[in-house]
Amino acid sequence: MTSRNLYMLRFIFCLCAPIVAVSASAVDTIVVSGQGALPIPVSISGFTGEAEEVIKFDLFVQGFKFTGPEEAQFILTGNNNGSLTARAQDRITKEYKINKTYTDANIRRLAHVFVDDFLQALGRKGLGRSRIAFKTGSGLQSEIAVADFDGANRQVITHDNSIVAAPSWVPGRLALVYMSQKSGPSQILNHDLGSGSRSVVARKPGSNISPVVSPDGSKVALIMDFNGNPDLCVANMDGSGVRQLTKAPMLASSPCWSPKGDTICFAGKKDNRRLLWKISAAGGSPQQISVGGVPNPTEPDWSPDGEWIVFTSQTRSFDICVVPAKGGTATPLVAGEDPSWGPNSRTVIYARRSGDGRRLSMLDVPTKQTKDISRISGSNSQPSWAK
Repeated sequence: MTSRNLYMLRFIFCLCAPIVAVSASAVDTIVVSGQGALPIPVSISGFTGEAEEVIKFDLFVQGFKFTGPEEAQFILTGNNNGSLTARAQDRITKEYKINKTYTDANIRRLAHVFVDDFLQALGRKGLGRSRIAFKTGSGLQSEIAVADFDGANRQVITHDNSIVAAPSWVPGRLALVYMSQKSGPSQILNHDLGSGSRSVVARKPGSNISPVVSPDGSKVALIMDFNGNPDLCVANMDGSGVRQLTKAPMLASSPCWSPKGDTICFAGKKDNRRLLWKISAAGGSPQQISVGGVPNPTEPDWSPDGEWIVFTSQTRSFDICVVPAKGGTATPLVAGEDPSWGPNSRTVIYARRSGDGRRLSMLDVPTKQTKDISRISGSNSQPSWAK
């Protein structure tokens, strides 16, 4: 078990443990209380403007908090006068984790790279160069957009003036699949972001919704109702070889793939109760994933490290919860819906309701720290994080 998985395990199960200080030599071994894991204290000085904003955003959504140098575990100093000079020092051991100058015309990119390098020095994976896709708008006027994970460089990639939904990245490619009703009944499209070309993946009679691409990019899981009920199906990326995996009265929804690509998790009904299930991608009998009594689970997403499933619990409100992938006691984290794991298997992007619309926000699962992606305005939902 990796050190990252160890602190996540303690986050879920060690709810009665006392809070203790984080040792300088083991930043990922965190003992937590019922309020969540301890964020790692860092001090930051010398950076200004956009560089400081990026560094603080990246660190906060990955489990750090900001203090004075006397309380910090790591002291981050530097400047961004043209290039970016950055140092990250362990206050206790005096060891420099990072001490270098980054050169590039894009100071924002340099700030992301610095944080990623710092996290790598701690044995963790950063997010700075990752991308998100999401639905923007609502009702009949929605489109698909993409952006850097912190909301910068937002670009609307569809102009369908119709209902579009559920974007999912094609692993290893600059491409998305999603549902569109531009040409009538719902169909699944494969959209190459480089060329702008689109091809049809699924257009059977009835609904074709909730597509998600397998980790090797060869297949797509989706919900189809050509037999009169919403069933989980798997098809090749060109739409051929459709195979139905579930049947009524299960009423399947919201599929997601395991990182190995051999199993699909989804929401489905039994005795009029919605539950989480998993099934072999080759077919077979669905097996229930216990969520410890958390009601009405849906919208699951499997963490890239294979250890966790994050999902939405729908009651009078919507709550983001997390459960071990093998099932067990689920832990409610924050009000919200549409969760998607980041590549670090720690940070989750989700949508939260705000007035008449929805805002995209980040959640650091161990510490439960949250932060809105303020660079993305308007009503946005159904985020998908490129793994």
